[in-house]
Amino acid sequence: MENNFYRTAESVSPGHPDKLCDQISDAVLDAYLTQDPNARVAVEVCGGHGQVFVTGEVTSTATDINIDAIVHRIAGDQMKVMSNLVQQSPEIAQGVDVGGAGDQGIMIGYATAETPEMLPREVILSRRLNQFIYAKHPYDGKTQVTLHGPYVSSIVASFQNTSRDELKSLVEQFITDQHLEADPEVGEIELHLNPAGDWHQGGFEADTGLTGRKLIVDNYGPRIPIGGGAFSGKDPSKVDRSAAYMARRIAVDYLRKRQAKEVFVRLAYAIGHADPLERTVIIDGQAEEITGYDLTPQGIIKALDLKRPIYEPTARYGHFGEGFDWDK
Repeated sequence: MENNFYRTAESVSPGHPDKLCDQISDAVLDAYLTQDPNARVAVEVCGGHGQVFVTGEVTSTATDINIDAIVHRIAGDQMKVMSNLVQQSPEIAQGVDVGGAGDQGIMIGYATAETPEMLPREVILSRRLNQFIYAKHPYDGKTQVTLHGPYVSSIVASFQNTSRDELKSLVEQFITDQHLEADPEVGEIELHLNPAGDWHQGGFEADTGLTGRKLIVDNYGPRIPIGGGAFSGKDPSKVDRSAAYMARRIAVDYLRKRQAKEVFVRLAYAIGHADPLERTVIIDGQAEEITGYDLTPQGIIKALDLKRPIYEPTARYGHFGEGFDWDK
């Protein structure tokens, strides 16, 4: 890697408004799957300034799903909850009922030998820093790490109810613990800690959030393209979630068995059609067709056992690199 090549990635804490919405969406999904593994769920959440609106389509035999209790557990008892959930459109259902994909779309999988998590280093560093700060200050917050070649060029950290002095101590401890090095030709790592000043109003009190608005954080960081839509709140019949997970599984498999440096996977689907229209793997720049996997929606669901209530944890820091089954 050339030393003049910059790479930057950010991470947001579970207390961020968008991430609160993601977690509520996936907690609602988990509640339905707990009672009905075959539930069809597509739940979106918008929240902010004392109110949370939960809307979407649900077709399920589950009963007594307490939406208010889910919202209050994640966002606080003070939130007013409005809910508008209706049945899935029969015109969508007719294609899914026979095993077809729940929508068209392109799903990207990725794996790199750069880190043990098989994610880009800037993504892992920004996320691990966020997790390190959040463990001590569980509030709304963001982190950002810029690499200059192999060196850390700058770090940005903004956290609610956390002073600049506290952030400086935590970031410096993280730098030491992670053995991070500054560019010897530039000097020290540039720190921007609460650069707009210390702040105490965060989360839904300060801003609005929306399900699926942190797609790059949810995926592989800004260097890697994304193809499909949001993940959170969607049951696995929606291939923009399940096939994205399978694409990651395939990328990890090819990275290991080919001892590759970098693997991209592309899958593409048509609504109501079971088999993918594209199944490409690119191994260190060389493309070939993926073989040996059942890439129908039902095949993916079976392979990854996706009808379980496992989704709320995926909505906190990212859907890849956190030890989920499709990462292993």
